[in-house]
Amino acid sequence: MATFSFNPQSQSEYQRLFDTCVIRPEKMAEVNAIVDKINNARQRYEGVGQKLNIPWFFIGIIHCMEGGLSFNKHMHNGDPLSARTVQVPAGRPRVGNPPFTWEASAEDALTFDKINQWTDWSIPGMLFKLEGYNGFGYRKLTTPINSPYLWSMSNQYTKGKYVADGRYDPNAGSKQVGAAVLLRRMAEKNMLNMGVSDRLTLIKQLAEIVNFAPNREVPKAKELQQLLNLAGAHLTPDGKAGQNTSDALFSLTGKFLKGDPRAVA
Repeated sequence: MATFSFNPQSQSEYQRLFDTCVIRPEKMAEVNAIVDKINNARQRYEGVGQKLNIPWFFIGIIHCMEGGLSFNKHMHNGDPLSARTVQVPAGRPRVGNPPFTWEASAEDALTFDKINQWTDWSIPGMLFKLEGYNGFGYRKLTTPINSPYLWSMSNQYTKGKYVADGRYDPNAGSKQVGAAVLLRRMAEKNMLNMGVSDRLTLIKQLAEIVNFAPNREVPKAKELQQLLNLAGAHLTPDGKAGQNTSDALFSLTGKFLKGDPRAVA
């Protein structure tokens, strides 16, 4: 099987699964408790997220999945902060000496996986990176299933789990809440707010790669338009970065899109 990639087809799949995700009623109290605990630690997640331009809630979800929300464990894999990691990836962080602060370890984990280089923080974009953090092995099965790492405790997953490296048990069930389920509940509770500073940083990053192209539809231009709308613009997110998009960018950053004739006027 070819390497799984982030493309229009996978984006559509992620969005469809998210939109039709229903948290199992008997698990709702457990999911709510975890979401509340993540929200209570928001300030610590924001501290790391602002340095790396990653939404705080994304960091909180990974912290839950990999460290059980313990601030005494590495976010790479749940090993204790009293030493470098032993499980894969081993020997992290390579800089500094133990015991490590949770913040230093979290920054290392996120940069090690190059999540700090990711700019698409749409729902599909986040789900792609969350699934990739655990691996795309469930897609390579003879009969592929939705990853429990994302969808456990929802209608999108029933059973099947890797119980050890390379050992898949079709009858095993995950007892851990899925990352997408946490994200879904956060969305339901109106918690997916990156904050003004985070949003502005993402807009500036996208403006570096989106060119003035009023007659050409570009996915990244659509993403930029959506972010500009969140910042108060009133654009049609059609992926065509024309004068209106450039004007909205200028009103927020003082710069027109690259390629806009006014940018060099």
